[in-house]
Amino acid sequence: MSIYLDHAATTPLRAEVLEAMLPYLTEHQGNASSLHASGRRARQGLDEARETIAAILGAKPREIVFTSGGSEADNLAIKGAAWAASARGRHVVTSGVEHKAVLHACAILERSGFEVTIVPVDRFGRVDPAEVEAAIADHTTLVSIMYASNEVGTIQPIAEIGAICRRRGVVFHTDAIQAGGYLPLDVDNLGVDLLSLAAHKLYGPKGVGALFVRQGTALLPQIQGGSQERQRRAGTENVAGIVGFARALELAQGDKTARDAENARLAALRDRLLASLRDVDGIEPTGHPVERMPHSASWLVDGVEGGDLVAALDLAGVEGSTGSACTSGSAEPSHVLLAMGIPAQRAHGALRLTAGRGTTADDVDRAAEAVRTAVARMRAFGVPAPNPVVSA
Repeated sequence: MSIYLDHAATTPLRAEVLEAMLPYLTEHQGNASSLHASGRRARQGLDEARETIAAILGAKPREIVFTSGGSEADNLAIKGAAWAASARGRHVVTSGVEHKAVLHACAILERSGFEVTIVPVDRFGRVDPAEVEAAIADHTTLVSIMYASNEVGTIQPIAEIGAICRRRGVVFHTDAIQAGGYLPLDVDNLGVDLLSLAAHKLYGPKGVGALFVRQGTALLPQIQGGSQERQRRAGTENVAGIVGFARALELAQGDKTARDAENARLAALRDRLLASLRDVDGIEPTGHPVERMPHSASWLVDGVEGGDLVAALDLAGVEGSTGSACTSGSAEPSHVLLAMGIPAQRAHGALRLTAGRGTTADDVDRAAEAVRTAVARMRAFGVPAPNPVVSA
């Protein structure tokens, strides 16, 4: 059995989540917009899920919009808020380390006449709140800075940026998709007006996400055709997925003591993994050394191509990645690493290993040994290591 260390890409479905979903995949088959008994039962499940997620975020149920996933939530936030406020101004501020769902949405706005300012990050991929404030102008209507990096794990100073945006009267969005299962999500403490989440990053089902929209924040729908989600997102709701999403978020965030304990366990595994490769020449950790996700370890590996290294590790029974799963088919170096000032040649040698609920110290040790072996073999012979590592 392979050692799975790609939890930043997706997480396995928890048994408790599947259990919550099953009734809505079998007996409660109604459309939540239908008026008959089956529809009302589906609507009840939808409403209860919305209430659960809102309570965890410190929000009102009416402020939660369900989507098909994190990318749609980001697109709805960026394009929906920017177009809704376009009469007042057409200027958006973001960073160079955002997920492509944010950056591509901003690029579409730019082609439609909006101005987009990309604030710089430091060598750890962290945004300076002062840079955000300096970028805000009279015609700025939206700032979007991610909560935590999906590629290098760096956590951004969201509350500080939120306070700046509140003071300057600018709508603030954060992509919290990577952070959702690990970091505090109270929207008032974070100072956000829009917050994106995805279920499959926190042991929920794929294909379902949510966008928090603070009451009073104008939003232009991006999908037309129905009055669902208070006319902010047309389309029949994925009731089973949404119920699973709510249960997954409840399991991840409902008990702070349990969350903190799991984060501490993951951080210990992360640090063990980072320490185990510290003495290998030409392997350099990326991301912030302190302000980083508890489960995320990432490196630059000189002398190898990241995609080839991931393939070699796969043959050795270790599943990892070079970075974002959404850009894994690209031959281009990571835009995140480039924004951090890393030369393109070095950025090609990226590796990311992310632990999860089932990861053990033995898994980490075996994975580290597999990395050592694969890198040495690739540097010497240019071929992947053939011997599989089987987890106990």
